[in-house]
Amino acid sequence: MAQLLQKVKSKMFIFAHRKARGMLNGEYDAIFRGRSLDFDDLRGYVPGDEIRDIDWKATARHGSPLVKRYVAIRKQTVLLVADTGRNMAAVASGGETKKDIMVMALGVIGYLAIKHGDTVGLVYGDAEQTAMLPARGTEAHLEALLQRVDSTTSLSSGRSELTAQLSFIAKNVRQRRLIFVVADEHPVTAEQERLLRRLRAQHEVLWLVVSDADLSGADALRRDSFDVERLDPVVSILTKDPRLAAEYTAAVGQRRAQIVEAMARQGIPLEWLGHSSEVMTTLFSLLERQRRAGR
Repeated sequence: MAQLLQKVKSKMFIFAHRKARGMLNGEYDAIFRGRSLDFDDLRGYVPGDEIRDIDWKATARHGSPLVKRYVAIRKQTVLLVADTGRNMAAVASGGETKKDIMVMALGVIGYLAIKHGDTVGLVYGDAEQTAMLPARGTEAHLEALLQRVDSTTSLSSGRSELTAQLSFIAKNVRQRRLIFVVADEHPVTAEQERLLRRLRAQHEVLWLVVSDADLSGADALRRDSFDVERLDPVVSILTKDPRLAAEYTAAVGQRRAQIVEAMARQGIPLEWLGHSSEVMTTLFSLLERQRRAGR
């Protein structure tokens, strides 16, 4: 069985040079780590660090900005939320399966959490079933979470329905969590907004959408595609009817605008992702949004 976490760590090294990884670490530090008055150590400044944390005397001696780190008040628990319905077995805009991109994004956030001494749990499922794996703070546990997401997401899965997973969390997760959701590009329903409003009052929520493939463009002609939710062929129709293709493109734009507006109403940071090579920069942007929203 392929080691998914090792693959995640390898891609982190390939797609992000050392400075970028440091910036991502800094964003995680700034958002999720608690703060106490107990000084821990110094490290180099990275964009996203609080200016008030710069140790000016140490900076003058060292010749480059250094920031103080403090002993965390408490460990954080990151709850990964994965849509493992068959929608996530579809192809994303970048040509990979959405599942592979989802595993990479979950793996990066999970790895950051564990490296900072936090614990990571998982809620996953589709319209027919939802399950939860408890939070722990080891790489072996994170590997097990990623394997579960990978093995349960396929074209034979039930249809995607994040309402079920959000409802499960609202009913069963009492303690404050950092909730990181990886979702399909699907309109946010009124019921999902109601659940998000409830969750947002208790937890920190981040939302990442894996974007759909473009089914009306020239690239669509190179492959046979179908709607994984209804298992209907779509490319043969769209590519032969320009008017229908234009209406499809307009509908995609409206759907994306609806998602953006829904998340803005709930104050939830949102980012879009179409390829695993974009994971590091996209997550950095998502964490940056969360940090600025928390000020």
